[in-house]
Amino acid sequence: MGKLSLKVVVAGRTYPLTLNEEEKDKVLKAADDINKAIKVLQDSYAVKDMQDLLAMTALQLASKPKGNDQQQVTVIEADYSGIENELDGLSQELDSFL
Repeated sequence: MGKLSLKVVVAGRTYPLTLNEEEKDKVLKAADDINKAIKVLQDSYAVKDMQDLLAMTALQLASKPKGNDQQQVTVIEADYSGIENELDGLSQELDSFL
């Protein structure tokens, strides 16, 4: 059980990690899942801010049921359609003040 230095890219930023060798695959899979979820959100919604995308991804991944990738995409679309409507409403409300 040796230590391993690894650089992981999440949302376009590189994070250096030191971890146990047996954790490497799990960490790489987690980073890949995060990047895939961010890509799905970018393709599905007009959200451009990476911090917002990371927050939405964190919520989605933390609450997702275990299963295949197709189920995960469905969960993303179901979970965030209401949020998009709320954001549109807030945007219109803010515009009315300008």
